Amino acid sequence: MRTFRDAKAMAKALRFGLSRRGLSEPTHGQSLEIVAEQFGLGDWNILAARLKEAEDRAGGVGLNPAIPVLRIFSIEKAREFYLDYLGFELSWEHRFEPQAPLYMQIERGGTVLHLSEHHGDGSPGAVVFVPMTGIDALHAELSAKDYPYLNPGIEDVPWESRCMTLTDPFGNSLRFNEYRRR
Repeated sequence: MRTFRDAKAMAKALRFGLSRRGLSEPTHGQSLEIVAEQFGLGDWNILAARLKEAEDRAGGVGLNPAIPVLRIFSIEKAREFYLDYLGFELSWEHRFEPQAPLYMQIERGGTVLHLSEHHGDGSPGAVVFVPMTGIDALHAELSAKDYPYLNPGIEDVPWESRCMTLTDPFGNSLRFNEYRRR
């Protein structure tokens, strides 16, 4: 099977085949779920998403969200800022050998960042724009933490947004941005 249309045709054929044999005919939704199970997936929504991704790739281009790479100079300071203060979670970390520079991925919600000690990976002073909702809740969360190096505020900005800019220990800026409802 290659397309979303093929999967729907399989579901329709399943319903027709069961009906023709005098067996209880599943609803259209039930037949879609059965087709997904045949492909080893939990439900139709997962199968449909995977088929859509495959169709997009088959078209030649399949862009995904960019992942910024930020240069760090201290693993301890990076963990203190990104994990302890901002509440990101460590996804994985990698070193080519025990004493080699660290490269790691952190995530919070839909935001993914790569932090790197490698020379040439990013330059201090980068800016990462993070679209979000709940900026007041994030501000309250950060204000309640004992982090003596920052006391961020929220500002109204000209692009119909509210923005909270934080500077990490390495000079990189994170601009948390919540668009105003229009």
